[in-house]
Amino acid sequence: MPKINEEVESQLALDKPSMYKVILHNDDYTTMEFVVMILSDIFHKSIEQAEKIMWDIHQKGKGVCGVYTHEIAQTKVEQVLELAKDNEFPLLATMEEE
Repeated sequence: MPKINEEVESQLALDKPSMYKVILHNDDYTTMEFVVMILSDIFHKSIEQAEKIMWDIHQKGKGVCGVYTHEIAQTKVEQVLELAKDNEFPLLATMEEE
């Protein structure tokens, strides 16, 4: 029986996942040092990047910390809120689709 080699092309339509911005909002009680620590620890920003974002938050009322898939963005928002609550700060983190 002859051997038959067949090449089967398979195309999978892979859509890029929706991306979400994680945003920190300014308030009158959360310290700048705490915001820089959040940006460094949770969002893995350098001190220079964290300070720049912190000033954006302070001056503009909010700042984007990063852009992630839905699940990662949601986890980061939850981490921020939990850490803020544990340290008795009202820091608000939200996410919105990019």
